[in-house]
Amino acid sequence: MRRTARVLTGTALAVAAAGLVTAPAYGAGGGSLEVYPSSAMPGDQVTVNTAECGDKGSAEGDAGAVGAGRFTLAPSTHEGDAIGQFRVPPSAQPGTYEIVARCAGGGGRISGDLVVTLTAARGQEPRGSVKTGVGGALGPDPAQTAGGVAALAVAAAGGTWLLHRRARGDGI
Repeated sequence: MRRTARVLTGTALAVAAAGLVTAPAYGAGGGSLEVYPSSAMPGDQVTVNTAECGDKGSAEGDAGAVGAGRFTLAPSTHEGDAIGQFRVPPSAQPGTYEIVARCAGGGGRISGDLVVTLTAARGQEPRGSVKTGVGGALGPDPAQTAGGVAALAVAAAGGTWLLHRRARGDGI
């Protein structure tokens, strides 16, 4: 019995110590700052947002690490986020930079990473039309659209006829 009590006491103390060690890390670092796009080229516009400042909260952002200086995050209508923008300076060098913000009213430090590259990321910007098939009702080929509508009409008429025969008891 004593051995079980000692094991349980030791486990409880280990869990409590782990909780004390990790608690300051969560309280000091705050939340996250979403950076979009996360990879940008010099001259690109970057948008940052966070929900850490609460509804109607604002923040002061700092992109000084990349050379863009300070910017303001204002309340947004999207899920209580605070949102702001800055432009990556043309003189920015490739690398990963920490973008930080502090909520108004004594909020904690919020941070996110921005990767500056000299080439655009592959697939970042869509080009051309989406290849999804023949097209919609006003698709590129009216003959194919008319054929599809006719096939659907025949299928609907046939299904209705079969259900009507079944309801009358004629058999199928």
